[in-house]
Amino acid sequence: MGETLGFVGVTGGAGTTRTCVETAATLARDGQDVAIIDAAFGTQGLSRYVSGRIEPDLTATLVDERPVDESFVSCWSDLAGEAKIAPAHAPFERLARAKTAAAAQRLEAGIQDAAQHFDHVIVDVPPVSANQAVGAVNAVDRRVLVAPATQHGADLLPRTRGRLVDVGTAVDGIVATRASSSDPDETPLPEADAAIPAGPGDVTRPTAIDPDDTLAPAVATATETLFDHSLDLTFETDGLFG
Repeated sequence: MGETLGFVGVTGGAGTTRTCVETAATLARDGQDVAIIDAAFGTQGLSRYVSGRIEPDLTATLVDERPVDESFVSCWSDLAGEAKIAPAHAPFERLARAKTAAAAQRLEAGIQDAAQHFDHVIVDVPPVSANQAVGAVNAVDRRVLVAPATQHGADLLPRTRGRLVDVGTAVDGIVATRASSSDPDETPLPEADAAIPAGPGDVTRPTAIDPDDTLAPAVATATETLFDHSLDLTFETDGLFG
């Protein structure tokens, strides 16, 4: 049984999708089999990391009551582990139907089913305000809040914690994004468990595929912390993992 973890954005634009992708690719580089499931229907950001036609997308499987794994798309074949994405890529009308309570229950079941086939299942969860987000945070084993390393990000943490309590779950970790340091104590979010700096903009491939000397090592450090998993990775820096 694989581990399921939801990265939950405290606000739109926090970098939640990027955090999901970079973390998943880091785990796959280490030889782990990873799936990413898109619960952020409004932005559909994971679709940017998929090449070629997306059919069916995740919303289609939920609306048509088909297995969620039919929407998985293989990606990043140059990494040691298997990586697949279940992206949302749909017109507004179908997005609305995919946000019903019944569809959210099917999403929960799909997340749990994916855990039978992957070492890690990562879910991209938007700020909790719709059925699919509630379903996602209830389905995963652990929930990690994603907040920008700003005072605004810090101010939003209590609200998101409260929403998770309201739906019967809790916060299991915090990651600060776009941080100026990989040390959370040097950010406006000292309570964060990990900090990740800003990476190159407008990318369609995770940095872990061709690791740089800043973002990729920081993501690896964050991944070890958040997943409690020791990585056997090296970088062209002073950092060494494993």
